[in-house]
Amino acid sequence: MVNNAALTGESEPVSVHPNPEAGELIDSRNIVFAGTTVMSGSGRAVVFATGMATEVGRVAHLTSTVEPGLTPLQKEIAHATRVVAFLATTTGIVFFVIGQLIGRPFWESFLFAIGIIVANVPEGLLPTVTLSLAMGSQRMARKKALIKTLPSVEALGSVTVICTDKTGTLTQNRMEVKMVWADGKLQTFQNARGESAPMMWTIASLCNNASYSEGRYKGDPSEVALRQAAGLRIGDVPSRRIREFPFDSERKRMTTIQVLQGRTLALTKGAPETLLPLCRGWLNNGQSAPLDESSRQELTASCHQMMDLGLRVLSFAYRDVSDRDLVANSPEGIERDMTFVGLIGLQDPPRPEVAQALGKCHEAGIKVIMITGDAGRTAVAIGKETGLVRTSPTVVEGHELSGLSDPELREKLCEREIIFARMTPKHKLRVVTALQEEGERVAVTGDGVNDAPALKKADIGVAMGIAGTDVAKEAADMILLDDNFATIVNAIEEGRGVYENIRKFTSYIFSSNIPEIVPYLAFVLLRIPLPLTILQILAVDLGTDMLPALALGAEKPTGNLMKQPPRDPKRSLLSAGLLRRAYLFLGPMEAAAGLFGFFYVLNSGGWRWGELLPPDDPLYLQATTACLTAIVVTQIANVFACRSFRESVFRLGFFSNPLIFFGILIELGFQLFIVYHPLGNRMFGTASLPATVWLVLIPFAVFLFVAEEIRKAIVRSRWPVEDFEHPT
Repeated sequence: MVNNAALTGESEPVSVHPNPEAGELIDSRNIVFAGTTVMSGSGRAVVFATGMATEVGRVAHLTSTVEPGLTPLQKEIAHATRVVAFLATTTGIVFFVIGQLIGRPFWESFLFAIGIIVANVPEGLLPTVTLSLAMGSQRMARKKALIKTLPSVEALGSVTVICTDKTGTLTQNRMEVKMVWADGKLQTFQNARGESAPMMWTIASLCNNASYSEGRYKGDPSEVALRQAAGLRIGDVPSRRIREFPFDSERKRMTTIQVLQGRTLALTKGAPETLLPLCRGWLNNGQSAPLDESSRQELTASCHQMMDLGLRVLSFAYRDVSDRDLVANSPEGIERDMTFVGLIGLQDPPRPEVAQALGKCHEAGIKVIMITGDAGRTAVAIGKETGLVRTSPTVVEGHELSGLSDPELREKLCEREIIFARMTPKHKLRVVTALQEEGERVAVTGDGVNDAPALKKADIGVAMGIAGTDVAKEAADMILLDDNFATIVNAIEEGRGVYENIRKFTSYIFSSNIPEIVPYLAFVLLRIPLPLTILQILAVDLGTDMLPALALGAEKPTGNLMKQPPRDPKRSLLSAGLLRRAYLFLGPMEAAAGLFGFFYVLNSGGWRWGELLPPDDPLYLQATTACLTAIVVTQIANVFACRSFRESVFRLGFFSNPLIFFGILIELGFQLFIVYHPLGNRMFGTASLPATVWLVLIPFAVFLFVAEEIRKAIVRSRWPVEDFEHPT
């Protein structure tokens, strides 16, 4: 008996034999594969393939040929970078030409162009994105989702389809007895009673190769479950085993000959369809009764009822063995004229939290497709029990998939509910590729070597941390430390939150571009001293703005994120709504504050319009410092405004994100260093400001905050339902 789950995904052990077989190599029962596990038995084998010629090697080759694409965020950042670079360069060149046309000196126009370019480029955006993704990965790790690559943090939030396996992800990867049939009655395990039940549990305990050591049972999961259940019902049964006929894929049953309380008995367990024809009678209330046609039909109906519940059904029978029977070396001489005892239904129970997680997926517009190596009937039953499917799903098995053309497969994938069963590595990879060709962003779960190609091809490959092989973990982007499907959903929610947070601090950072650009426009068009220097722009972008922006990146996901459909892949990070809000609403208010502070200081110092001031003039230094301070003060209000595009900060909880206050404290400390410390003055070309300047700038911050709250109220009244496409 070998377990080929690492290669096939099939959790049930299979028997191997030396007889020739035709068909696919992976399905052959006369071959043992490198990397698989021997469960029981012994034998000799001839090695005919090593290295890349093995099945593991073929999967490795298939994995190496798969080229993973860029994540949605990587594409959007690349697009945003090109757009910003083009706009900044073009604007700089245009205004350099304008400066020359209106008679400005060459170097003055050149300085103006450089300032425009620097003001247009959000230098703090990329490091803030990187740090925000790192913080997101830490939060996910605390939720048992280990992220291997930073872009994967956000990519999770864009997922539209999850291709999940069954065993260990939707289920607990452990078998347990669920139902029993004995004395003509179908009962749950907890309520199972009857005169014949002790004999059934005796067979389950003794016709069994599970062992007990180090405080737990070890062996085949089904046999472990039977031993545990039998132990609860009848405890240990003293006996002596004389002979064993191990499970065989053709016979589909196992028999042991035991000496039990002075009787020599043949105890058999196996598939009902193979064991039932060998029985002449059945145990009814502890007494043997003839197994007539009506009894067989009743028994078969109960068996089908258990199968329809997704249970793996095993049947149990026995017979007394004579000394003459013991001479026989074949099971056929023993497995005859038996007395049928009962049925036991085993289940790999679903994880209790999976149903709620799948409900979240349905609400979030995420399609979940089960791709498993197990049988379709079992997969459907588990799907219904967990809520993965709610109607009669379309089931596509491996042999059927092989006969489908690409258009036919894409048509199948459009089905509302679909399950793929008996899948091989090539099948799984093909399904993932077809989904991506349809524009879906796909997350794939897997644990075996066979899953590696699909894990690498997927937009997000999710490997199992407990049951997963090293090959699967290497190919994946994320590792589930608890092998739990619900953790994937939590990670998707966190990923959506990360993307929303990136939009928040992008809006925050871009808002300060306008008060950095407008002073240069005023410098050329109004013929005034330059209100803001290039170093002061960098002080905002790479200094005062950084920590508040990071605090926005740490905002918790809102409760509505998983009730919205996945965002449109065509929607850019720099959406029209975001740019309108930053450049046409928040930015102009900050620019007005900056110019007001600049002219307030100049006029207070006796400056006259048209008068030129040297760069080291104390009044000029104070004026540029006031402009810089105005931007910082209004950005403090802006960080609260950017915590949500539509919700009031008071509804979010004014103090619910303490990192914002920490960021503001550091921001103010850095600004005070720039304004009042001699070293800060020399580094950034600033001068000390009287307290009255700060006081006249604060109303601008209050006005910005109130105006943004009014805008959000208007948005909520016009668009009551929030989604990723709501106006900002």
